[in-house]
Amino acid sequence: MQPILAVDNVSKLYRLGQIGTGTLSHDLNRWWANLRGKEDPYAKVGDMNDRSTRGDSKYVWALNDISFELNRGEVLGVIGRNGAGKSTLLKLLSKVTQPTGGNIYLNGNIASLLEVGTGFHPELTGRENIFLNGAILGMTKKDVRNRIDAIVDFAGIEKYLDTPVKRYSSGMYMRLAFAVAAHLEPDILIVDEVLAVGDAEFQKKCLGKMHDVAEGGRTVLFVSHNMQAINTLCTKGVLLDRGQLVYAGSAHEAIRIYQNEIHELTSSWKGESGDENAVMTETWVRTIGDDLFTDVPVEIGMKYTVKQPISNLVVGFHLKSQFDDMLAYILFDDYDEHPSDVTQPGMYEKRFVIPPDTLSKGNYYVQFDLGIHDVKRISFGHTDVSFYLINRSGKGCRFPVQDVKGYTSLFRPRWYQCGDHNE
Repeated sequence: MQPILAVDNVSKLYRLGQIGTGTLSHDLNRWWANLRGKEDPYAKVGDMNDRSTRGDSKYVWALNDISFELNRGEVLGVIGRNGAGKSTLLKLLSKVTQPTGGNIYLNGNIASLLEVGTGFHPELTGRENIFLNGAILGMTKKDVRNRIDAIVDFAGIEKYLDTPVKRYSSGMYMRLAFAVAAHLEPDILIVDEVLAVGDAEFQKKCLGKMHDVAEGGRTVLFVSHNMQAINTLCTKGVLLDRGQLVYAGSAHEAIRIYQNEIHELTSSWKGESGDENAVMTETWVRTIGDDLFTDVPVEIGMKYTVKQPISNLVVGFHLKSQFDDMLAYILFDDYDEHPSDVTQPGMYEKRFVIPPDTLSKGNYYVQFDLGIHDVKRISFGHTDVSFYLINRSGKGCRFPVQDVKGYTSLFRPRWYQCGDHNE
């Protein structure tokens, strides 16, 4: 099958601090090198696109040697951190700018929604801009006229249809822009992270429309930081980092690599953290049977070594949200229930399993706690792990919390399942 879109070793070099290509001398040097069949002399000195560090060169590779293919009817999610090169890639595909090197092969017409109101003329009315965009896509007036009622109904701006779009709010602008791009039936629809402008209801409506577009056999490129939307809509994924192609393949695998490697989420720890009483040696969090999803069990575990008999040993963990909110404090050994227990020297392992459809999507952090009640903390905050979950089932919510002894806590909740192994 011939791909509808092929990106072949595409690169884009920018000169920092300048508008345009730079100086006349640079243009002449580039022309002379090209005339002799030589490489661009300034491409050799381009820095990697790392926005957090100051480079030595005035040139930076926004994209460097990117290659992938897309077939008709596929939905591609483009993900990566801010400054990774996502928007640059879409601008190259939309022919807003030309690549410095490589080739892009297209087999169809493209509608792009790279920012609010892309392609709109502010002095024209909403109705006139609909016909203008249709003409840009090569459609006749009759074709646009047949679709205009659906476009206006989807955008929900009928009252302002004959008002110049310069008087629209950003939300109205975006509603009409997306409605036009989605309803004029391009072969390839390119959507950047502009849906964040709309309200929650319209975002849901847009995601549903993009799903319908893909179901109709057309191709969609979607850039978003919403991993839930990427996972729901996309069949393929491209992961960019600092202008480099990290991964091209399944959307699920792209998300997994992005969360675990690019964001450096640490799902396990090994080492030694403690004192002469006890030492934490290993902590982990893992999903059971599948990866990343809210509808599979999540196991949280720890290993520690007790060096001498200890009364009132505290062993547990804090579960926190991505906003550092305390969701639960779980105790493996409850000193209130067994105040006279003495933990003997040895190696111990504790496991805690949260059933499926209990947590909602998002980042979670686990702080492990090892200490002696009312005496000291032996290890805390040095063995933390984190994980990210995606909701694919539509179920699951953060569990209810109770205020117990000053903590936002759950002691022995109904979904408590703990494995206790004394080695």
